[in-house]
Amino acid sequence: MNILDAIGNTSIVRLRKVVPPRCAQILAKLEWENPTGSMKDRMALAVISRAEENGRLKPGDTVVEYTGGSTGASLALVCAAKGYRLKIVTSDAFSQEKRDHMAALGAELTLVPSEGGLTTRKLITDMIEAARELSREPHTYWIDQLNNEDSIAGYQSLGEEIWSQTNGEIDAFVHSAGAAASSRGVATVLKRHKASVKLVVVEPAESSVLLGGPPGAHKIEGTGIGRTPPLFEPALVDEVVAVSSSDAETMARRLAREEALFAGTSSGANVVAAIRVGERLGPGARVVTLMVDSGLKYLSTDVYRSRGGA
Repeated sequence: MNILDAIGNTSIVRLRKVVPPRCAQILAKLEWENPTGSMKDRMALAVISRAEENGRLKPGDTVVEYTGGSTGASLALVCAAKGYRLKIVTSDAFSQEKRDHMAALGAELTLVPSEGGLTTRKLITDMIEAARELSREPHTYWIDQLNNEDSIAGYQSLGEEIWSQTNGEIDAFVHSAGAAASSRGVATVLKRHKASVKLVVVEPAESSVLLGGPPGAHKIEGTGIGRTPPLFEPALVDEVVAVSSSDAETMARRLAREEALFAGTSSGANVVAAIRVGERLGPGARVVTLMVDSGLKYLSTDVYRSRGGA
């Protein structure tokens, strides 16, 4: 056994206090139980392992990637365990905790400045181009998560776990989209088991491009890249729900205080959307969503900082 064997097999719990009357059951899978406190550990292990298997990544190579932080920490964990050097392109738009976590695990960081700490389409593009430059160095493997289909396979185990833990009693899976690999990987498995399971994708209301809106700045880290993600598969998606940064942050705080679930902003967005879906489906249905990562990654952000008893 090593640290990489600890990835996966996370718990699932039912939400109670934040769920209104006459709503479907809302179940949340606690992905912060993964070693770095994020679901991205699944993806990181898959992309590194698959690159090793087919020779794209060789002993002594350097791994390069752009990331808002959770993917970076996950890649840093896997690279540290396997002995690879890691170079990460990130930004001040993402929490200090995430940047510190990546560095603590050995990642070498390049910071791209943001516009007032906000996630924008330009920021994501600038980060990608910075990573592209680093990837031109010899003996380098660029993950390029937005275009890397290996990441989809990393989430198929998550779909199997959800199917098993619900005993197949699931009507909808609700999850926010960044690269869109996780929703696609999970939905592929669930729909294979039960074709009627609905996939509901969540995006920031301020940058609701999947619903045809313009790209915009938002504060839901890890989501809403300002364009349709290359790995997004419309044929799998039954509905897209837009959630504002404010509503996502408010729900994250409610989850901590009312459900004792300490999660990040995208988890708050997931629950807001899951409740909207659950209210339509009614009390006989069951909706599953994800606690994407731990609130410990956001202590320095507006979500939790200096709010006192408010």
